[in-house]
Amino acid sequence: MTATAVVVPAQPAHAANTCTAFGTITLGKYWLNNNLWGQDQGSGWQCMWDNASGSTINWGTSWGWSNAPTQVKSYTSSVLGWHWGWKTSGHELPVRLNAGRDFFTDWRFRVSGSGTMNVAYDLWLHNNAPNPDWENPTDEVMIWLYRSGGAGPLGTLQGTVTIAGTSWDLYRGNIGWNVFSFVRRSNTTSATLHLQDFLNNLVSRGWVANTKVLSSIQAGTEVFVGNGQLDTDAYTADVR
Repeated sequence: MTATAVVVPAQPAHAANTCTAFGTITLGKYWLNNNLWGQDQGSGWQCMWDNASGSTINWGTSWGWSNAPTQVKSYTSSVLGWHWGWKTSGHELPVRLNAGRDFFTDWRFRVSGSGTMNVAYDLWLHNNAPNPDWENPTDEVMIWLYRSGGAGPLGTLQGTVTIAGTSWDLYRGNIGWNVFSFVRRSNTTSATLHLQDFLNNLVSRGWVANTKVLSSIQAGTEVFVGNGQLDTDAYTADVR
């Protein structure tokens, strides 16, 4: 059997860029993670870059993945806070859910290409601890803004809820920790959200304790298969 080489297209010049699996770029309180956690399920490549940093960041990622069309290959994303350890400061995380804080975010992006993928937030919760560090989370909360190619979340459908003036299908599953997914019933490429609205919905159902802490706010794209690009024109996440 002859090995097949993976050809990564040349990337345009940016302030910083990487095509290395799990490569990182620091942008003030945020960091970008080329998180190719499912790459062994298929064949392909993914790159990421940044264009601007500050309180509002601008970044992008492009990819080409094939094989195993029902398996996620990557979640290249912006990270505020924790991801099995800490890389930056100044983000005010972790914060207890019952602390009365506003978890505000605004995201404007563009998607091009074809295939199966989504664009989503990924929030991570831990038990009330001052520093979860390498401790596994207890809960993961995804908020899907956009999807294509029949992409679907983990778990089973629990019902439909209205948050931030629109409808979301709510799924519940477990992969060693609880996974809750709010899937927007119509795609959008811009969102201004108070993330505690989604967390409070889970608390009100008794599925999540309000004494848990939010340790991370992540925003990026899960890619199953296909070729495409996500351009974030403006993104911010704040604990207020």
